[in-house]
Amino acid sequence: MKRYLSILLAIVLMFSFMPFSSADAKTKVKTYKNCTALNKDYKGGVAKSKSTKNKGGKTKYKPYVSKDLYEANKKSDRDKDGIACER
Repeated sequence: MKRYLSILLAIVLMFSFMPFSSADAKTKVKTYKNCTALNKDYKGGVAKSKSTKNKGGKTKYKPYVSKDLYEANKKSDRDKDGIACER
């Protein structure tokens, strides 16, 4: 009986340390229809990385940094500077 319990415990421990699949771990990022919709949630727009600099001039708000969110809304980056819908 002890042997079966130790085997069962070993199996449970083995499965508890296995990483989740990438499909389960990834959350779905939202794609916005236009900049007006995106700016309701993110006033300064969305930047690809924190080192990205705005090439379009002075902005009022600091952009939110998220590579996945930027990639989903890349079509809204008109000046191709790495910040979508900057204001």
